[in-house]
Amino acid sequence: MPGQQPDRRYSNLARLFHWTIAGLILCQVPLAYYMIDLPLSPDKLASYALHKSIGITIFSLSAVRLAWRWIHPPPPLPATLSSTQQRAARLTHWVLYLVVFAMPMTGWLSSSAANFPVSLFGWFTLPDLVAPDRDLHEALELSHRVLAYLLATAFTLHAGAALYHQFVLRDGVLGAMLPGLFGGKTR
Repeated sequence: MPGQQPDRRYSNLARLFHWTIAGLILCQVPLAYYMIDLPLSPDKLASYALHKSIGITIFSLSAVRLAWRWIHPPPPLPATLSSTQQRAARLTHWVLYLVVFAMPMTGWLSSSAANFPVSLFGWFTLPDLVAPDRDLHEALELSHRVLAYLLATAFTLHAGAALYHQFVLRDGVLGAMLPGLFGGKTR
């Protein structure tokens, strides 16, 4: 209808993907810090196995989420945002997508290069992506850690921007991703 506001809410499925992936990422951080300093033990091996399983889950959910986003484009950014702010928002989103794919891949590649299997919650073992190679393992492990810092930076920018929209601009951007707020139809 002419003059009707565009739908500003994400679909229920898009919101479910967003919050599930965010929650899994937030679980990975303390788990990573915990497992790194453990002495070699069954607990360390179990922690690494869980970390890898969650990482592969994040990768898989992100792939489905990206496909969903392609089929169901996100709501438009508020027209009140400057073109620079809109570019920054889009860049941050794409950096987040890049990292949620690159981190599990570098982890999987690093595990393969270290000759450690990657399984999904013990249900099945994923194939090794490369032959064992100590130097490659160390390079991939470093890449994985650098990506973790990039993820922390992008995640902080993303969350900070959402809070800025909610409490300073009060433009409903955060509400578009929160369940149960602002009603209306969803995409």
